[in-house]
Amino acid sequence: MEMRQFRYFVAVARERNFSRAAELLHIAQPPLSRQMQQLEDELGVLLIDRSSRPLSLTEAGRFFYDQAVQMLAKADHIREQTRRIGHSKREVFIIGCVASTLYGGIPDLVRRMRQRWPNLDIEIREMMSTEQVVALKEGRIDLGFGRVRFNDTEVERLTLREERLFLALPKSHPKAVPGELVQLRDVAGETLIVYPSKPRPSFADEVLNLLAEHNVSPGNVEEVREIQTALGLVAAAMGVSIIPAASQRQRPDDVCYRMIADEKATSPIIMSYRQKDANHRISEIKTLIAEMYADNPSWLQLSELRLAK
Repeated sequence: MEMRQFRYFVAVARERNFSRAAELLHIAQPPLSRQMQQLEDELGVLLIDRSSRPLSLTEAGRFFYDQAVQMLAKADHIREQTRRIGHSKREVFIIGCVASTLYGGIPDLVRRMRQRWPNLDIEIREMMSTEQVVALKEGRIDLGFGRVRFNDTEVERLTLREERLFLALPKSHPKAVPGELVQLRDVAGETLIVYPSKPRPSFADEVLNLLAEHNVSPGNVEEVREIQTALGLVAAAMGVSIIPAASQRQRPDDVCYRMIADEKATSPIIMSYRQKDANHRISEIKTLIAEMYADNPSWLQLSELRLAK
């Protein structure tokens, strides 16, 4: 199989039409059809159901499509990294993370990584938890930090710590009393603002599942894309929101934050990486994280350390 056959197949699978795929690829339709036929002959299975309109993929075709997308993304990543290293003589390491982790330990970790590896170019990309898994498998990032629990055979996931959850309240709210804890049941009847609205599952689902487990029903649920929007609506007295402890740094002048008393009201910080890449660098990053937490004991007052050294 040739790389161009992967590209051709992905185009056909996405367009579900040979003519449109050929236009997208800037080739004539007959050569494209021949390439797909040769690919199927080589594999010995039918990938495309040509009897339907628009075209559809067989079960084998759907599997091949998923693998082809990953291979093409990996090839693009290798090409880009090779060029960058060739021009700058420096390796690039890309970290994907949910926004709330940027208010916690990620900046400190990156500083420590730069000190440990001065010739390593480190990039940070904001990315939802579910997006990180896809990006890891496609080779678009090298490490991820998210909050949603799920399993994937190709991705190793390590819960670093469980971070306490806080209730964000308008300053005018009766429960906005300095120093007092709130209960999950205090959310009952309130307009609850959750984020992100998509992709799902997300931190929003973690919050809603937590409330359901405690039989707490908000009066109304508003879904927004980002935490900044959620806290802006809270500041406008349009509802309350549940956030991780580290996110209290946002809007301190017009939003009141109160810790939720229930010790099970936590959100995990989960480090993800490709299983096949569990190399010395990943091991050293784990060590850096353990050192980072040891140097910042105040973080652990609001969380439970889970990192296995």
